[in-house]
Formats: sequence, C-alpha cells, structure tokens
Amino acid sequence: MQKFPKPPRFKKMLGPSFIILALGLGSGEIILWPYLVANYGLGVAWGAILGITFQFFINMEIERYALVKGESVFVGIAKFFPRAVYWFIISTFIGFGLPGIIAASAQVLAHVFGWADFKWLAIVLLLIIGFILTIGRTIYGMMERITKIILLVGVPFIFILAIYFASPESWTVLAAGVIGKGEGFWFLAPGIAIATFLGAFAYSGAGGNLNLTQSIYIKEKGYGMGAYAQKITGLFAKKGQEHEIKLAGEEFEVNAENISLFKKWWRLINWEHIIVFWFIGSLSMLMLMFLAYNTVFGQAGNVQGINFVISEGAHMSLLAHPLVGLFFLIMVGIMLFQTQLGIVDSTSRIMSENTAIKKLSMSGHNRINLSKIYSIFVWSQIAFGITLFLFNFYEPRTLIVLGAVINAFAMLVHVILVTILNRRSLAKVFQPALWRQIMLYLIIAFFTVFSFIVLKSQIF
Repeated sequence: MQKFPKPPRFKKMLGPSFIILALGLGSGEIILWPYLVANYGLGVAWGAILGITFQFFINMEIERYALVKGESVFVGIAKFFPRAVYWFIISTFIGFGLPGIIAASAQVLAHVFGWADFKWLAIVLLLIIGFILTIGRTIYGMMERITKIILLVGVPFIFILAIYFASPESWTVLAAGVIGKGEGFWFLAPGIAIATFLGAFAYSGAGGNLNLTQSIYIKEKGYGMGAYAQKITGLFAKKGQEHEIKLAGEEFEVNAENISLFKKWWRLINWEHIIVFWFIGSLSMLMLMFLAYNTVFGQAGNVQGINFVISEGAHMSLLAHPLVGLFFLIMVGIMLFQTQLGIVDSTSRIMSENTAIKKLSMSGHNRINLSKIYSIFVWSQIAFGITLFLFNFYEPRTLIVLGAVINAFAMLVHVILVTILNRRSLAKVFQPALWRQIMLYLIIAFFTVFSFIVLKSQIF
C-alpha cells in the first residue's frame, strides 16, 4: 500500500480545470450560446449558467474517484461493466469525430484572410493538430501550457469588448436572462430549436464523454493518489521516457490521517474547479452572449451557420476600429483551434485508455504502450475529419449541433455510470454527501427528460 500524498499549495494545483474549460469554449461558449442569443435574445442565459453548474457537480464526482483511486473512471467502470469500454469508444468517436469546431475555426480565419473556400484551411489545421499531439514529450504538460496562454489572453479581451459595446439598458436585460426572463417569454423562446438548446446546454463546459477525461488529467497532474500514476508521452518522446505504463491505481490504508488528507485535497480541488471552471466559465459564457446581444441581436442572417460571429467582427469594426473587429475574429479562430486541439487530445485519451483496458484484460498483463494507441486514435480522427471535408460535409453549425445532441445522451449515460461506480467502489467516508447525491439525481432526471423531448421531436 502507498501513502496518501499531502496536497501542495493551491497555486500548484491549477491546471486541469483550465483544460476542461477550454474544451467548451469552442462549442457552447463561442458558438452555440451566442448563436441562440443572436436569434432569441438574452432570455436563454439561464440555461448556460444551469448547464455549467450541473457540469461542476458532474466533474467533481469524476475527480473524486481519481483522487481516491489514482486511476481513471474508465478503469473503475470496466471492473463492474466490462463491455462499457465499447460504449465509450464508439460514443466518443461518433460524438466528437464530427469536425465542426475546426470547420468553424477555418471559416472565421478564412474570412479574415479573404479566402473563399475554408475547406482546405480546415484540413491543414487538422494536420497541424495531429503533429502537435504526436511530437510532444509529455502531452498533458504541453496542453496545459497552450491552454493557459490562450485563455489568459482571450477571456480578458472578450470581457473588455463586452463592456465596451454594452448599452446601459442591456445590463438589465442580461440580469433578467440569468433568471430566465426573456423579451416576451420565460425560459424558452417561442420557435427555439430544442435540439440546439439541448446541445448548447450539454456544451456549457466540456460536454459528452469529455467530462470523463477530468479523471485522466487530474491523475496526470498528480492529484491525490494520482501522484503514483504515469504520464502519456508523445510518440517520439526522448529515449528513456516510459512508454509502457500501468493503468490501475494504488491502494492506501483508510485511517484517520489519510481521511484528513483526502478532505484537504477535496476542499482544494473544489475551490480550483469553482474558480477556474465554474466562475471563469460562467463569466466567459455571459460575456460572449452579452457581446452577441449588443452587436448582432435581431440582425438578418444570424440563423445561417456561424455568420453571426463574422457579423460581430464587422459590427465592432464599424463602431470602434477595423483592427478591433479583426483581432476579435483572429482570437475566435485561435480559441476554436485550441478547442479542437483539446478535443482530439481528450477523445484520443478516452478511446486509447478503453482500448488498453480491453487489451490488458485479454492478455493478462498490467502494462501497455498507451502512447502508440493514443497516436493511432489521434490520426484516425484526423483522417475521418479530412474525409468528411473532402466529401463537402463541413457546415460548422450543423456538425456542432449534431455532435452536441449525441453528446447530451452520452453525458446522461456516464453520469449514471460514475454515480454507481462511486457508490460501489469507494469507502463510505469518501462517498458524496446526501445533498450532492440529490443534485446528481436531479441532473440525471433533467438530461433524461430533455433527451426524450429531443428524440421525440426528431421522430415525430
């Protein structure tokens, strides 16, 4: 048995929440919620805040397992539901293999540079993502550095723009929207596409199976028993770095000292996730929606694809300075690219780890070259995306909404599985308090009802 590690200073714990926050920036935050606001007003803002609040509780239960066990939730779930590995591989590839976010990035950047067809730029950007994720020495460290830089530049810039272009009365409209009061409606605007709303709700944060990679990221960051875990290296990492790694975690004795250390860790990681994921995420979504409202709400053409983003840039150029709109569009393009980079990394981790779990169970070994499997999935997704582009299936919003609806259902499944996992595998003292359990049941009920409504609307 190993000793339960002592927590570091709070500053050194920052990292995993930046990555999972960035995974949502290109889907819900930059595209879907501002798209809904551009067409229906700020009365839908409540959905974004409720969605990211739900994801906070979902993510903390995922982190709880990894903190105590030092392994991902995939390893734990496979012990009780061995065939779940197939579900995670298939649902992840279908849900996130659709390259809508990189298509959006390419469309915005192509507009900036005056290129008519963004398909070829999208293909080039996918190839760049593949090379970045292949040549890194340790993937997690590289992703954390890239993510922090982009968020620390992009989020303050959006915040400043939102305040600059705001009209005095729009602040009141925003406050009303947070509690669900729209201009002539409550909660859901008449005629709103329920599938798009559910997709935006599911993407208020990361969404789908991406939430589950939080257990991998905090393990690689060294939270709790994850301090004994090994990191995924790039395919061409330096000689001598480990490629053969162990997926299973380590055990520790359940005693007063270790319980006390767990509680210290638990308090710190909750604050880390509240500050970085929930607070910065909520603020980012509100400011991006607020910016869309004050620039393009009610204008013709918003309903078409992601034209509203390009219209935002044009409006800023007219009201302020051409460089403002230009820099806004460049930042949006970069943030979307970073989101797609994070998604390919996270989904490849999910699929490679589940593939490895299956291979290990069949071989009887306890170590495997996860870096090689990871790289195969990285390039499989890139090849799939390029194939779709070559067959001219690349309208960004269509791809994003379709993927979001699939991922809303995937999220329902994994919340149920993780809830069962923590009840079955964790000692009573490490299990969630009653009020957190009630919150999880409410989340399950919400996604069940909305998934049924969307399914019914598509069939009938």
